[in-house]
Amino acid sequence: QVQLVESGGGLVQAGGSLRLSCAASGSSSRINVMGWYRQAPGKQRELVATITSGGSTDYADSAKGRFTISRDNAENKVYLQMNSLEPEDTAVYYCSLRASVMMYWGKGTLVTVSS
Repeated sequence: QVQLVESGGGLVQAGGSLRLSCAASGSSSRINVMGWYRQAPGKQRELVATITSGGSTDYADSAKGRFTISRDNAENKVYLQMNSLEPEDTAVYYCSLRASVMMYWGKGTLVTVSS
């Protein structure tokens, strides 16, 4: 059973930074895509960034230049460094892991950016 546990969310002022972490366990596949999605109140969940096990990354336009995704394959962890945060970044951030046709989600961590 794959489990994803996020940490690092919190309250930050606009212009500040946060680093989210996600620890994965239970995945037997080393070939996978890990990522971060977010869901703001009243909105649909949206992609923030993904990273393959080989290190290839993809970002939403809103994240480019401000957020950096990285992973530690040995520790089965993925990170999201978020800089220059804006109130519009306020959301619950979810860690994801896609292996073959299966998609797994964490329970989310709340990020609140005050103006």
